[in-house]
Amino acid sequence: MTVFTVDQRDYAARAEAVAEEFTDDAYTWEGSVPWENLQRLAEKDLYCPSISEEYGGQGRSDLAALLLIEAVGRACPDTGWFTYMQSMVGPRAIDLFGSEAVKSEYLPAVTAGESFVSIAISEPQAGSDVNNMSTTVTEEDGTLVCNGEKTWVGGVPFGDAAVTWVRFPEGLGSVVIPYDDDGVEIEEVYTNMAGYAQTRFSINDVVIPDDHVLTRGKDAFKRQLISLNWERLGSSALTVAWAATALDRALAYASEREQFEQKLDEFQGIEWKIAEMYRNVETAASLIYGCAAGAQGHEEPPSRLRTSTAKLHCSQIAEEVVSEAVQVVGARAYQQGHPLEYLYRFARSRRIAAGTDEMQLNTIARALKADGLPAVSER
Repeated sequence: MTVFTVDQRDYAARAEAVAEEFTDDAYTWEGSVPWENLQRLAEKDLYCPSISEEYGGQGRSDLAALLLIEAVGRACPDTGWFTYMQSMVGPRAIDLFGSEAVKSEYLPAVTAGESFVSIAISEPQAGSDVNNMSTTVTEEDGTLVCNGEKTWVGGVPFGDAAVTWVRFPEGLGSVVIPYDDDGVEIEEVYTNMAGYAQTRFSINDVVIPDDHVLTRGKDAFKRQLISLNWERLGSSALTVAWAATALDRALAYASEREQFEQKLDEFQGIEWKIAEMYRNVETAASLIYGCAAGAQGHEEPPSRLRTSTAKLHCSQIAEEVVSEAVQVVGARAYQQGHPLEYLYRFARSRRIAAGTDEMQLNTIARALKADGLPAVSER
């Protein structure tokens, strides 16, 4: 495992201590927002650590955000998801690329644990094919106007705005669109396996103020694409957290449950399962923090090759480990309302969200074809 600094270890320990307060209500949220948990993290100067201090964050590194996501995600899967989304996704894009006006408008409420900003990328026809997006921003008499449709957007019922990927005449870019704009219409709301709403909404002649444009032009949008490397690591830290807590529950159950006059954890078959589960959790965590430790913030982020590898591996490991934990516990874990059943519904999502397994495989293969295998000195 990567050796962290004293400050990073202290930060992680503080996060673990506060997150312990969330365990009593964990696995009960079922699609509602744990606002009190988010606000508790904010009160303790833990929430949104990599967002700038002037907007309520701590101005820490993205590595600190990964440590927070894992610590919180182990205690409460819902609070972990919100921590990831608001530390590494939509609000982080605003902090990195936004104007002073749009940062001041949205970030203070987010970092206080009182607001949610979504990310809106997918479209009904384009899916994962970003280059086929049809949501456009055109210039009409000096005014920017957006039209299009987005789907699978999380957080709309309780959110305030979405960082929305769009097509400008000169290429791809991104803007911030508030949900209360008259031109935003909710077309359909789906409930996913984890119990959360995902929304399809249309954008009809929404005027985009200049200060709500985040990225425009090839070079600017390229920077946003690079920032996805950190988002992939954030998703990876979240999945490792869920896998680790599943393993912990399997260990506890196996040490107490008796069958055939001996404890479950005395059967070699169960011992091997537990050993394999730990191997998977530990190698996944090492992959994440190894990527993060070798990067220098957003100026020199981890490579797309390594972060896509981490995202792919950790997403698959999470599903596998949680599934094996269900197998260890047996029928109880298969019942609705059991923490492991709850975790499985969460874990399965990460093989689709933040880039599907197949998209990560494409990225890995293309990076290897373009650049070759990294040298030892590049690890």
